[in-house]
Amino acid sequence: MTDDLPRVRLMPKANARAIRHGFPWVYANELVTDRRTKALAPGSLAVLEDSGRVEMGLVAVNPMSRIICRMLDRDAGAVIDRAWFAARISRGLELRERLYEAPFYRLIHAEADGLPGVVIDRFGDAAVIQPNAAWAEVLIEELAAALVEVTGVTTVLKNAAGRTRSLEGLDDASAVLVGAAPATALPVPMNGATYMADLTGGQKTGLFYDQRPNHAFAARLVAPGARVLDVFSHVGGFALAMLAAGAGQALAVDGSAPALELAEAGAAAGGMAERFATRQGDAFDVMTALAAEGAQFDVVVCDPPAFAPNKQALDAGLRAYERVARLAAALVAPGGYLGLCSCSHAADLANFRGASARGIGKAGRRGQLLHTGFAGPDHPQLPQLAETAYLKALFFRL
Repeated sequence: MTDDLPRVRLMPKANARAIRHGFPWVYANELVTDRRTKALAPGSLAVLEDSGRVEMGLVAVNPMSRIICRMLDRDAGAVIDRAWFAARISRGLELRERLYEAPFYRLIHAEADGLPGVVIDRFGDAAVIQPNAAWAEVLIEELAAALVEVTGVTTVLKNAAGRTRSLEGLDDASAVLVGAAPATALPVPMNGATYMADLTGGQKTGLFYDQRPNHAFAARLVAPGARVLDVFSHVGGFALAMLAAGAGQALAVDGSAPALELAEAGAAAGGMAERFATRQGDAFDVMTALAAEGAQFDVVVCDPPAFAPNKQALDAGLRAYERVARLAAALVAPGGYLGLCSCSHAADLANFRGASARGIGKAGRRGQLLHTGFAGPDHPQLPQLAETAYLKALFFRL
């Protein structure tokens, strides 16, 4: 097998030891990119060698990407076929079935589950694949067939909306790979609430499973009858969990009308519609307006999009997180609770915590940091890859 594949070689300056110890990527400036390597089609398989021509494993190559190689298998002779995919998916399924009673979870979390650039979220009998790397796009049919074989799902959708796909030179054309797309949003049970997931028109794969344990922690802060505010709420993630825990009233704020409609449908499905309200608009403007109205809440949670998606955006992103904290802190009743989240991998925990603390201080408040949360265990981290530790959630008592 290895004799039939092209070979690519690390430059002497590349950190071969890090790759041998589990780092899954080779950057373009670490690889010898001669004419033959540059001519490889995006998603091609190749044998990676160190600068001394010692085999290191089987990689997927994309000369168009800054991440020019992704490690697929330490065995350079591995065959990437349906059986190989099935073995990786089976390992992921075993973990999720141990963790969750119902089949609603992230089944494959990219590099951490041994499928670089591939995200698979499961919604009962349906699954959504995000192939965010060229090799997975090339082999999508084998991947989908293995997914059906291992899990028994009857619907498989391809979501091509991932921001990283453009960095791989991929299009944004989503598709139905197996079965038929659901005609309506699907109900997803989590933390005692029901969420409505739009698998075809919603954000990402339709629902953010990563916040599940942080929703649960926020719910623990709710006293019976509490007033709660969920800013950047998407389909009501924190609000519905807190209502299920006994909150008296919840207000969900988001810029997306379709997302708020799904939140309302989830509240109705959970029998909580009369305690749930929404407000569409720019989150900063709405928080400013609520403060002007004298509104106060017992628990406020803000879960904004990635303000610092890369290192170049870090300074501006930290200022945005500080502003969120300042505006949100002003809306927390004395002795109440504030939850602040970041999904920016470029803003590490220390930077995000500092920005949050500055914002709280500028609002004239003092906070006790009670809890630091991360993504749930269906989003495992690869210790060698800092990007997999992207989600942070800080909960303060003010």
